[in-house]
Amino acid sequence: MAGNLVEISDLHFAFENNQVLKGINLAIPRGKVVGILGVSGCGKTTLLRHIGGQLQPSRGQVKFDGQVVHKLSSTALYAIRRKMGMMFQVSGLFTDLSVFDNIAYPMREHTDLPEDVIHDLVLMKLHAVGLRGARDLRTGELSGGMERRVALARAIALDPMLIMYDEPFAGLDPISLNTIANLIRRLNDALGLTSIVVTYDVSESLKVADYVYFIHDGVVVAEGNAAEMADSSDPFVHQFVHARPDGPVAFQYPSRPYAEELEIPPEGSRLP
Repeated sequence: MAGNLVEISDLHFAFENNQVLKGINLAIPRGKVVGILGVSGCGKTTLLRHIGGQLQPSRGQVKFDGQVVHKLSSTALYAIRRKMGMMFQVSGLFTDLSVFDNIAYPMREHTDLPEDVIHDLVLMKLHAVGLRGARDLRTGELSGGMERRVALARAIALDPMLIMYDEPFAGLDPISLNTIANLIRRLNDALGLTSIVVTYDVSESLKVADYVYFIHDGVVVAEGNAAEMADSSDPFVHQFVHARPDGPVAFQYPSRPYAEELEIPPEGSRLP
């Protein structure tokens, strides 16, 4: 089915007096990898939590597969969450379970599949991320990159329509980072998924994403394909893509004039 899997319209949300989202409008087409970029604390993860129905908007709406998420009953919300996979910045793996049992866990909890079928499915998921041989390891025996790959295998355990990646590249060495980026692209295309990659890592997201949104101060300030964003003249996008220390995101935290703080008299004034 063509069209958009996720549609977000005029989305507003505040934590107490802190207005985080101030009218977000964006669409996630089916079968595509879409990047959502912005500085830390700009509301990217808050946006994902609205898609998953963990938060209620103060205004606007999120549609998933044609359904308004915040208007769903608990039963209906549970049903659409079965169609979503999530890979967190921290893996969220169960430390007292083996790699195999971490992948098997959602299958055992949410399906009635027999154990022999679960066994074969788990091996398929682990093979897809290159870790079939690590199935008996405990999570404490994994490197950071391997742990992230196991988390990705678990995210696809129930064959979701949508996978949401929350800072998937954070804290990874260059080899692991490139491995995860390639897996996001390959799995999306091979499994017919739709992927949302929330990150502040510009280079990797522009490599794998079909389309990119930049969020700043609670709104979408720019959007386009990777090539357009790399060459954008938008001040915020230019600062973000080229890692400039100053610009729309100021280097100095708002404060009184420096001379005033130091009680330096204005130039030309006479000292008493």
